[in-house]
Amino acid sequence: MTEDMQGLPEAPDEGGETPALLRAACDNDWAETGLRDRPGFLIRRLHQIHTALFMQECASEGLTPVQYSVLTALGQMGPSEQIAISRAVGLDRTSTADVMQRLEKRKMIRRRTSPKDRRSKIATLTEVGESLLQRIDAAASAAHTRTLEPLGPDERRELMQAMRKIVDAFPDLERKAF
Repeated sequence: MTEDMQGLPEAPDEGGETPALLRAACDNDWAETGLRDRPGFLIRRLHQIHTALFMQECASEGLTPVQYSVLTALGQMGPSEQIAISRAVGLDRTSTADVMQRLEKRKMIRRRTSPKDRRSKIATLTEVGESLLQRIDAAASAAHTRTLEPLGPDERRELMQAMRKIVDAFPDLERKAF
């Protein structure tokens, strides 16, 4: 929230919008908004919240959200080159290789050299990985539900559509390591 002349936060309206947020959303100028009204801050906080909820729900399996995403992608795509998994999950190559190495050590995936390109690796879910996915899917779903719990059905749908639209607008940015 921005602060008024006395340093007090501007009061939000019934929908939680502050005058500064309304101005920024119309003008696309976020400089005068407070931290809690800035998209980047809220997206980062939402990521922290979802990660914490995922870890609470899935703690018994010792799996991170990124590892779960890689296993899910492999489960949906079948045996795949690491670069395809990298694109599907939105990770850079180095991070993908690190995640794959950890999953391989835990015997959740198997990697082999591609017969088409010896520089490339093909990853496959093992029975251990498939079993873990079956055990953890309900818990991961509970984390998604808890993350969106404060929203009504229409708000959940609108948020999902808005997030997809933003992600789809920047297809190459999500894979860059910074």
